[in-house]
Amino acid sequence: MTAPSAGAVSDRLTGLVAALRAHGVRIGTGETVDAAQAVAALGLADRELLREGLAATLLHGTGQRQVFDPVFDLYFPRGVGGPDGESADREDLRERLASALASGDQALMAGLAAEAVDGLGGYGASPGSDGWSSYQTLDRLRPQTLLARVRDDIRARSGGPEFADRLLDDEIRRRIEVFRGLVAAEARRRVAERRGRDEIARRAVAPTADRVDFLFAGKAQLAELRRTVQPLARKLATRLAARRRRAARGSIDLRRTLRGSLSTGGVPMRPVLRRRRPARPELVLLCDVSGSVSGFSDFTMLLVQALHDQFSKVRVFAFVNRIDEVTGLLVHGAADPEGLGARIRAEATLTGWHGSSDYGVALGEFAERHENAVGPRTTVFVLGDARTNMSDPNLPALRHIAERARRTYWLNPEQRSQWGTGDSAAPAYAGLVDMHECRTARQLGTLVTRLLPV
Repeated sequence: MTAPSAGAVSDRLTGLVAALRAHGVRIGTGETVDAAQAVAALGLADRELLREGLAATLLHGTGQRQVFDPVFDLYFPRGVGGPDGESADREDLRERLASALASGDQALMAGLAAEAVDGLGGYGASPGSDGWSSYQTLDRLRPQTLLARVRDDIRARSGGPEFADRLLDDEIRRRIEVFRGLVAAEARRRVAERRGRDEIARRAVAPTADRVDFLFAGKAQLAELRRTVQPLARKLATRLAARRRRAARGSIDLRRTLRGSLSTGGVPMRPVLRRRRPARPELVLLCDVSGSVSGFSDFTMLLVQALHDQFSKVRVFAFVNRIDEVTGLLVHGAADPEGLGARIRAEATLTGWHGSSDYGVALGEFAERHENAVGPRTTVFVLGDARTNMSDPNLPALRHIAERARRTYWLNPEQRSQWGTGDSAAPAYAGLVDMHECRTARQLGTLVTRLLPV
């Protein structure tokens, strides 16, 4: 890595901090000062040592590394510009990549990633290139097809099968994924040189799992979200317990305060509070588990299950166009969060004569069959996008539920600007109950803390 000036290093560090903050990583002045001291102590010669030093001073959890690493690569890149000399052709590059994968030489793989992006990833008609694409590079190079060749090379070098086939194949796949990550980092770096680091850090770095939109999260992102349920639940439980302690203090008892002020000449030095003994509330969830909404509902159900100690009773109902109680299935969901949705769809009665969501029928069935689940101490949360497939929204059923409950809220994972478009009945439902946009796990945590009763 070429040694920049002290001023350039300072600018890169402050840019790195600003980019991480933009992605939701909380970094204060103290952490920034610590990071500057780490740079001064570690120097720039060993880039990986610098990476670990800055991560140790700036981050608060391992989950933030998925944002930190690509941002670090932009502000403290491995090099500048493209590789020296002519890039090799595709077949020669594949041969050398197979050898690098067999040896596990990450430095060599990084050099090959730079060559591959420069030779295979460029697009556009300007001198050099208008941009570089990691997808195009990997699509042309196809490193995943080298697995058998690399396996044979490793066995030939070791003189025999040191690993079982499955273990060896898993290790080769891991090395290929490392190379794919190096290609992605190289493409981002080359684009950042032309368009600016700050813009690429903002637009081309994937957010942390808690900031991913539920409706657009992929399978891997949803799995990562499910793994964050327990830590998030502990944090929310602490906040709810603090709110409950504050609420238990009650309001000022004016009569007793004035009586106590007689000993201080009529000055109320020590306010006396009415002691409250708030009962733990009951919670009912009505969850749409159809289509892309199911990821949002599954995560929320798991979160509520993890928070069950904060409530006197929790009951959960799932629906598509029929509704069924799934409270018992959530107990097993805590042990196998990724299988929760499949288990609910397999064991609960969620559909009738068709498979599309129908809020009107589901709400009507709940009001008719399960109205005893809702009482004056109950808070009801409806989870879903309120898209009725042009069927009757059955507003009287939701009104009946809201009248029986202490509070009723609707959490909608769709963007607010989409409410009321197409078959969305969100504005009609929002006229009866409080509806809140809830697109990410971070928003959900904020809403749960603010809306749940104490």
